[in-house]
Formats: sequence, C-alpha cells, structure tokens
Amino acid sequence: MGPLTGVRVIEIASLAPAPFGCMILADLGAEVLRIDRLGSSAAITAPPGPLDRGRRTVAVDLKAPAGLATVHRLVESADVFVEGFRPGVAERIGIGPDDLAAINQRLVYARMTGWGQDGPLRQRAGHDINYIALAGALEPIARRGERPLAPLNLLGDFAGGGMLMAMGIIAALYERERSGEGQVVDAAMVDGASLFTAFMRGMHAAGQWQEEPGTNVLDGAAPFYDTYACADGRFVAVGCVEPQFFTELVAMLGIDGSDLPFQFDPSGWPAWKKAIGEAFLTKSRDQWTAVFEDSDACVTPVLSPWEAHLAPHHAARGSFVDVDGIVQPAPAPRFSRTPAPNPVPPDAGGRDVVQTLRDWGVGDGAALLEGGSVA
Repeated sequence: MGPLTGVRVIEIASLAPAPFGCMILADLGAEVLRIDRLGSSAAITAPPGPLDRGRRTVAVDLKAPAGLATVHRLVESADVFVEGFRPGVAERIGIGPDDLAAINQRLVYARMTGWGQDGPLRQRAGHDINYIALAGALEPIARRGERPLAPLNLLGDFAGGGMLMAMGIIAALYERERSGEGQVVDAAMVDGASLFTAFMRGMHAAGQWQEEPGTNVLDGAAPFYDTYACADGRFVAVGCVEPQFFTELVAMLGIDGSDLPFQFDPSGWPAWKKAIGEAFLTKSRDQWTAVFEDSDACVTPVLSPWEAHLAPHHAARGSFVDVDGIVQPAPAPRFSRTPAPNPVPPDAGGRDVVQTLRDWGVGDGAALLEGGSVA
C-alpha cells in the first residue's frame, strides 16, 4: 500500500521538521523506524501526536558501543537515514554520512537543520521565526504600518523544512534507481522558506509588488483578498481576484458600487473595504457560508483547526481521519493506483522491541535489551 511501499527509513528522533517529513514518508507507505535516544533529556519535547504516526520505535543508547553498533546494523537494510542534529554532531556520535556510507553505499542520508550544513550561521541556534525572517518570508506578512506576524511555525518547520526534506529524499531515491548510489540531502529550513518567496520576487521584478508590507493585492491591502468580521465576531475569507468573481461578490452583498472606483484602483480600496465590511456585519459567519455556498464569489468561512474537519467538503473527501482518538489530516496527495495506507499510531499493535529489531535484521535484540543498550 502506498507508492513508497518497500522503502525503509531510519529516523533519529527530533522535533517538528524531521518528524513531519518522516510522517509524510510513512503516509506514502514507507516503513519508518524511529530511534529514540535512550537516556537523553531534551529541553523541549513534543507530546505524542500526528507527527508520530506510522512508525515503529526503538530506544537506543547511542553513547554505548553496543547501541551504536545496533544502529550500524539497522542501516544495512535501510534505504533512508534521517537526522536533525547540528552540523558535526552525527559525525561525533559515529553516525555521520561517511560512517554510514561505508556500511551501505545506497543509503540516502537526509540532514534536517535550520541554517544548513555550511555558512557562518550553521552552528547557531534558531527557530522557525528566525529562518523565515532571514529568508525574506516573514517581513511581508504584515498589515501596513504594523509589525510582521509569525505564521505559527508553518513556513519554516513544516513547509520549508519537513516537506522540502521529504521531497529531497524522494528525488534522491529516484536518482538512486539510475546510479545505484545514495547521497546526502542537505535540507535547510532557511533554504526552503526562501523558495516560497519566488512568486513575490517575480512580481516585484515586474513592478507588480510594492516593498512596503500591506500595500499589495495578496497581503491584505486589496478589498477582494482579505478577511472580514461577521455579526457573530467570526470571520469569512474573500479571494475574488478576477473581475467576474468580484462582480458576483458585490451583487450578492447588495452593494451599489456604481460610484466606487474600478476594482484594481488602489485609491478606491478603502471605500470598497468599508462597504464590504459593513455588509458582512449584517449576518453571522455561518449564515454567509450558506449564502455563498453555490457561488463563485470566492467566499469561505475562516474555520479553526478544531472545526475544519466538520466542513462538508472535507467530510465528503475524507480529508481528516481519527487516529488513536486524535482528529488529524489524512495523507496527501492521493494516488489512483497505490493509495496511501490508513494512518496508524506509533507501534500499532503493541511495542515489541525484539521483534522490531528482528524484522530489521538484528537477531540478538533480547541480549541488547537485557544489556541496556536498547529499550
């Protein structure tokens, strides 16, 4: 099941970006074995949840010779190895790219970091907000005259990090089919976040994007691409960029725009915003949702993450699933011939370290368990 069925992935446990990338691989059918670091105490640990789905897990003492040897043995039958250490840490442990390539030359070795494997910031600490700031992806996310607003940790950790890493791994696996050799995938969140500014850069070069945040069509300045409050304090999103869709919006809101400037004339945007905003205040969000349900005016309710799965469109497509009592996004994208398997919680069916190691070619799991190098 899934287009990556048969691909084996070893994931060294870490936070957010790499687990998300490995979740994607597991969703697509890869067999993912997460190695938790036995005896380590991270300053911040995420609670169990969707990013953990689809794995089996083994805890290994990477500082113990027997634990390190166990990882080396697991690598013999792996296709992919994923780590999220700062540059140089994996090498000091004995699980760097050269160490593992000597064991398995076909191994795709993915390195997930914020700043990348080289450059003056490579050893600096950072988080999503820092990476997208340096990438030029944070500054434009602001209303005019206001400070930039961090879009949670979606752009750096997940889109620019884990998603880009998964894409790099899949590309390296495809190339390996021709060359027979693995390679290192240097996935840096700052690089990934930079990629997402490509469209803005093109618009700016064509003179169609102003440098001041909050003055462009897509950053909240235009009345036809913004959010509006409703009578109940909740919001709708409006995205009717094309003139025919904007015309439909105006008609359905009952606005007489005959005295207002053309849609794309920025001088008229404040007046249009006022008229549209006042109209939306006359009904609740869900009432407006019903009004625009069969319309091309590009109006949708702004749903919270905790209610999005209730939307009829998501329900019809099965876009969300319940895994171990947690409602979460279903695997995506979808495949006609090799559909993704149904997501399962980690160690579905029970945690059996000895059997897991045996399945990965390590037959002395009981002795390792007794010796304390695995758990």
